[in-house]
Amino acid sequence: MIGAGLLAKKAVERGLDVAPYVKTSLAPGSQVVTRYLEQSGVLPYLSALGFQVVGYGCTTCIGNSGPLPQVVADAIDENELVVASVLSGNRNFEGRVHPQVRASFLASPPLVVAFALAGTVDIDLSREPIGHDPNGDPVMLADIWPTREEVMEAMATSVTPEMFREEYATVFSGDEHWRNLPVPQGDLFEWDISSTYVRKPTFFDDLSPEPQPVADVKAARVLALLGDSVTTDHTSPRPV
Repeated sequence: MIGAGLLAKKAVERGLDVAPYVKTSLAPGSQVVTRYLEQSGVLPYLSALGFQVVGYGCTTCIGNSGPLPQVVADAIDENELVVASVLSGNRNFEGRVHPQVRASFLASPPLVVAFALAGTVDIDLSREPIGHDPNGDPVMLADIWPTREEVMEAMATSVTPEMFREEYATVFSGDEHWRNLPVPQGDLFEWDISSTYVRKPTFFDDLSPEPQPVADVKAARVLALLGDSVTTDHTSPRPV
């Protein structure tokens, strides 16, 4: 993550920017990341390229990073385009990041920033310029890629054990919104029969402590017949 921030810093200093048709967002896995990005001084450069913090955890990789720019969304639908995303999460199958994004590629955080600057995945970053500076001179990825020494120096001065202790000491407390959520009282979960999100499985009804003997499955019916581009992860419950 610090490497991505250092790359963003060098890119901004060279006058590079992200094209308006590229959607960008930053969803670290922990609030500690935001703290050490701030401490290392690279967060403003990420923000300048559109990588503002939008949330934490699985925000982007489960499709919660928000809508595409309307003009882009319309162009995709009207022209039946196959558009791509580059993310450093762990989900890269069709439609996971966004229902209109059919191709997704997993990459390191610095490469995510690099492809955003390039504005395309149809590029050889080892041979083609990532962009051009205000003078029209080409800028190669190698020109803005941080060195190992730069990354290590930034880590040494900005990542501390205290950050983790302070953030995780209250990780289960939540913020004001979380603490003000209405919580049912009692030792057992209260199922909401009107919920379309979390439903009580009917196979728990009249379930005896002792399992029944294994028997043949007869007259079973297909619940869903899905194409190859749909995975079980698509059908898992998640907030959207």
